[in-house]
Amino acid sequence: MTSTVSLSTTPPPIDDMQAWLAGFTQFTVWFEFAALAFCVLLAWAFTAVLHRALGMREERSSVMFGRSLIDGVMFPLLLLTLGYIARSLLLVYVPLAVFKVAIPVLVSLVVIRVGVKVLQVAFASAPWVRVLERTISWVAWLAMVLWVSGLLPLVLQELDQITWTLGSSSMSLRTMIEGALTAGAVLIVALWVSSAIESRLLKSAVGDQLSLRKALSNATRALLMFVGLMLALSAVGIDLTALSVLGGAVGVGIGFGLQKLAANYVSGFVILAERSMRIGDNVRVDNFEGRITDITARYTLIRSPAGRESIVPNEILITSRVENLSLADPRVWLSTVVSVAYDSDVDLVRRLLVDAALAQARVLKEPAPHAALSTFGADGLEFTLGYWIADPENGQLGLRSDINLAILRALREHGIEIPFPQRVLHMKAGQ
Repeated sequence: MTSTVSLSTTPPPIDDMQAWLAGFTQFTVWFEFAALAFCVLLAWAFTAVLHRALGMREERSSVMFGRSLIDGVMFPLLLLTLGYIARSLLLVYVPLAVFKVAIPVLVSLVVIRVGVKVLQVAFASAPWVRVLERTISWVAWLAMVLWVSGLLPLVLQELDQITWTLGSSSMSLRTMIEGALTAGAVLIVALWVSSAIESRLLKSAVGDQLSLRKALSNATRALLMFVGLMLALSAVGIDLTALSVLGGAVGVGIGFGLQKLAANYVSGFVILAERSMRIGDNVRVDNFEGRITDITARYTLIRSPAGRESIVPNEILITSRVENLSLADPRVWLSTVVSVAYDSDVDLVRRLLVDAALAQARVLKEPAPHAALSTFGADGLEFTLGYWIADPENGQLGLRSDINLAILRALREHGIEIPFPQRVLHMKAGQ
């Protein structure tokens, strides 16, 4: 297989290092510094104008603009474009020294920013992202040093001499490295496009729309990653028709060894498509109750009011009984039980219980709280106070405690006794 990049297309290196260093002693070098500073200011101004015009002030995870304008891709990309323009204009009038290094540095910076920012957006919490980011940085800066020093053509020529034969095709080490870099670039672009589509789909989406758009974004990412992988394999030089046997082996492996993993992925798309459980719903699975915070292709993340998080495989949510407390209605009914003495005013007790619930802002006025005489207990009359709330994700224990404290204060103020079990010990004389 022939090399995909010829030596004639590689960027011109610094041929005479002594002449390049001597260029910094000439007065014309200040024109280059001034032109480079002007390019920096102009690139920053263009980036700020585009950031404001596109309404990206609230977007903190943007690949193009980053968090502070200059840490995104747009700033070094504009600076590189302006640098090429300034280099072409200055080349006519003065010998270049600064721009011979500035252009390779800016190219490396653009490559690093694209790779790092896309990985940060696509895999925000993955532990291996840091290692991959450093790898991209080292490869980009090493390529820049080889470019500037003039060693890049020599290194590529030596790598082209290391060849081996695979079947009917010949492959060199240079082809493998270029194919791997091309594959990485294709996959990063695919991740970038899928992340941009996902952020647009999930922006300002709630309820049913959020789950449906999440399903569409997952399917789009899977499709783009598959297409990117096929293009990457083609770039490396692998014949895709030879993957039919491998595809059959993978299918058998999924059917036997990876059936649980495949079932979880299929279940994830089913959950997102039919919307029986949505992000934001309050559910109970295996006595674990909490709010769904994320639904991925393989698992669902449920967070309890106490702060604990449960990672539930999607297959369990499909094959097991799940209580969705907010599927048809986000409101949740809560209750508290209190006992009073048998000689208490029943109507007064019911009114005090209802007033204690209505005093809390989280308790809904409609349906209104209701107090009922539920049981004739052994020690007193038992009343059940039921009330509705619309924000169970904010916790229930604190609200129940506030209502119980209000009931206790109200009963004491009105002299209503709260009975408690009493035991009488009889002792016979002479024993």
